[in-house]
Amino acid sequence: MLVELSTPCLSASEEGVLKLWQGVTPALLRHCVYASRLPFYEGIRERITSPDPNQITPIWRCAVAGMAAGCLAQFLASPNDLVKVRMQMEGRRLLEGKEPRVRGVWHAYSGIVRQDGFRGLWKGWVPNVQRAALVNMGDLTTYDSVKHRLLANTSLQDNAITHAISSFCSGFVAACVSTPADVVKTRIMNQPVVDGRGTLYKSSTDCLLQTVRQEGFFALYKGFLPIWYRMAPWSLTFWLTFEQVRKVSGVSSF
Repeated sequence: MLVELSTPCLSASEEGVLKLWQGVTPALLRHCVYASRLPFYEGIRERITSPDPNQITPIWRCAVAGMAAGCLAQFLASPNDLVKVRMQMEGRRLLEGKEPRVRGVWHAYSGIVRQDGFRGLWKGWVPNVQRAALVNMGDLTTYDSVKHRLLANTSLQDNAITHAISSFCSGFVAACVSTPADVVKTRIMNQPVVDGRGTLYKSSTDCLLQTVRQEGFFALYKGFLPIWYRMAPWSLTFWLTFEQVRKVSGVSSF
């Protein structure tokens, strides 16, 4: 725990506090595209569930909708994710005395296209999509299921308290199920590439197996606390804001 807590402090002391926001521009661009997961989820959920509004959607159907929505949204957002990871690695490369690979967001995009072609923007999309499927299975499914079961089985109303409890649960579950995929995704994206192929891992499955074999199962949960610290406030802020926007806009609750 102390090691994980020291990581951002060490980064700030070595590279400066502002480096903690390295890659914020592609991260914002990613979220603009990734927000499509919500209409995807609701559209899929409505197609595979009962039209009766009083019937609670089975968890497994919510999970199917969440995974499908996450896959579609993340595939569209993968180029932004790749650029974000590369920009976040620049500080470490400079400390090691290496030449910087990118000088800005658009330079990063153009450099990838120039070096690997347009398809290079989707490098690492498979582990990206796999991770998004798990994150949204945890996030959307948990929030939707917890919220509607609280409303059906307790005296809680459809208000900020219910939304906060549901968002806390969704953030925790999302962090638990997505951290292994996050570890695999980051390792694949940052491995050396020769002739368009990674030199360390053949696939996300190969990366997963190598990590467990060489470092043990809990190596898949390296960085869990930073991921949880990021997901918890994000989940709370997002769901409370999202529900209020829907209410003000005259749209039914999620």
